[in-house]
Amino acid sequence: MQENGRVAQTIMNYTLLTYMKNEMNLTMLTDFYEFTMMNGFFAEGYKDKIAYFDMFFRKVPDNAGFAIMAGVEQVIDYLKELRFNDDDIQYLKEKGIFSDDFIEYLKNFEFKCDVWAIPEGTPIFPNEPIITVRGPLIQAQFIETMILLTINHQSLIATKCNRIVRAAEGRPIMEFGSRRAQGPDGAILGARAAYIGGAAGTACTISDRKFGVPALGTMAHSWVQSFDSEYEAFRAYALAYPKSCTLLIDTFNVLKSGVPNAIRVFDEVLKPMGVRPQGVRIDSGDITYLTKKTRKMLDDAGYSDVSIVVSNSLDEYIIQDILKQGACIDSFGVGERLITSKSEPVFGGVYKLAAVEKNGMLIPKIKISENVSKITNPGFKKVYRLFANDTGKAIADVITLADEVIDSSKEYEIFDPDHTWKRKTVTGFTAVELQVPIFRGGECVYNTPALSEIKKYCEQQLDTIWDEVKRFENPHEYYVDLSQKLWDIKYSLLSEHDRQNNKK
Repeated sequence: MQENGRVAQTIMNYTLLTYMKNEMNLTMLTDFYEFTMMNGFFAEGYKDKIAYFDMFFRKVPDNAGFAIMAGVEQVIDYLKELRFNDDDIQYLKEKGIFSDDFIEYLKNFEFKCDVWAIPEGTPIFPNEPIITVRGPLIQAQFIETMILLTINHQSLIATKCNRIVRAAEGRPIMEFGSRRAQGPDGAILGARAAYIGGAAGTACTISDRKFGVPALGTMAHSWVQSFDSEYEAFRAYALAYPKSCTLLIDTFNVLKSGVPNAIRVFDEVLKPMGVRPQGVRIDSGDITYLTKKTRKMLDDAGYSDVSIVVSNSLDEYIIQDILKQGACIDSFGVGERLITSKSEPVFGGVYKLAAVEKNGMLIPKIKISENVSKITNPGFKKVYRLFANDTGKAIADVITLADEVIDSSKEYEIFDPDHTWKRKTVTGFTAVELQVPIFRGGECVYNTPALSEIKKYCEQQLDTIWDEVKRFENPHEYYVDLSQKLWDIKYSLLSEHDRQNNKK
C-alpha cells in the first residue's frame, strides 16, 4: 500500500511539473459558484439567453486621481483557449451535482460572446465600464473570475508603477520585484504591467523573453563576498563586462571601500581599455547622504559621467522625498513596493450584470445597495472621452447608452450624476469612444499591439490628463458623468424599486 502511495505521489508530482512547464489551461480557474449558476441557468432554459455584463472599478488605489488599463492581452489569450478538456469534465462529473445535459454542453463548449474593452495603457476612472461582455448568459457569467483577476492585477501594478515613474521626474525606473511577488504570474505579468506603466525594464528574465520587457541587472552582494576582496570582485566583473560595468558598492562600506575600490578598477582596468564605466549601485544606508558623497568622489576622480543607481524598498513617496533633499541619483531599482503595490495591494474591479434581452427587447438591470457607491449603472453602454480642442486635455468622460452618439460639432451638456445641479456646457471638443471591439461572436477581431507600442500609447494618453489629476495628495476629481438618457433609466429603476418596497 505504501509503495502504491509513493508511486501515485511520484506520478502526481511529474504531472504537476509537466503542467507547470507548459502553457496552463486556465479554463477551470474560476469561482465554483460560476459552475453552480451555469448549471442552474441551463436547467431553467437560459442557455441562449443574452446578457450584458460590465467590468468597472469603484475607487483608484492610493486615493489617486486615475488608474491605467492593463491586462487585455491576457484576457484575449484566455478567451481564445476557453474549452473544457477531458480532465475538467471528469472532475465536474465527480462532483455529483451537475446534470448530464449540462456536462454534455461543456464537452462541446464554444465561446460565442461579444467583448469590448478599453485598450491597455489608457487612463481609466471609477464606475465606467472598462470591459463589456454580451452573449449567452451562462458564458458571460462564467468568464467573470478570470477577467477580474487579470485586469485587476495588471491595472494595479501599471498604476502603481506610473506613480513611481512620475515621482522619479524623468529618471529611469527598473522593476526589481520578482523575488517578492505573489507567485510566478505575479512576477512575470507584474513586470509586463510595470513596463506599460513606464518602467524602463525589469530584473525578471522570463518577462524579457516572453514579452520583450528589457531585462536588466548586474551583480548581488554575494558576488562581492565570493572573492577574497572587494577590489578583486570589482576587477573580475569589469573584465567580464567592460562595456556595461556597474558595480554594487555597499557590501561593506560605501564611502570607505566601495567607491574607492570602484574608482581604482575604473582607473586600472577600464581606462587602459579606452572604456568608460557605466555606473555604481547603492542598496542600503542613508540614500541622500551616500549619493551626495558618492557623486562628489566620482566627479573628483574624473567620472562625472558615471551613473548612480539606488534601490532598497523604494516607493513614490520615498523617491519624492530624497530627491527634494538633493539626492544625486540617476536611476532607481524598485522592488517589493512596486510588484505588490504594497501601499494598497487591491484593485477593486467588479463584474456586474447590466442588461438582458427578452423577446427581442433589451431589459436594463440594476444592482441596488444602501451603500450608494455600490449602485450600478444599468443597460448596454459605452464610454466617451471629451478632449478640449485647444489644449488636447481630457475634459471629462461620459457614459452613454450604446446607441447614443455625442456630436463634437455641437455643444454638449455634462452634469454630475449625483449632484445634478452641477452642470457645464462643453464646446470646442472632440468626443472619442474609448471601448474597442475585442471579440465578435466568439471570434477575436482585435490586433494586440506590441508591448512597446502600448507603453508609448500610455505615455501619450497620460499627457492628456491635467497635472492636477496626477497629484499624489488630494488629486483633482476627474468627472465621469452619465448621459441624460442613461441617468433617466437609472433613476426610473431606482424609483420603481422604491415604489415596490413601499407597497410591502
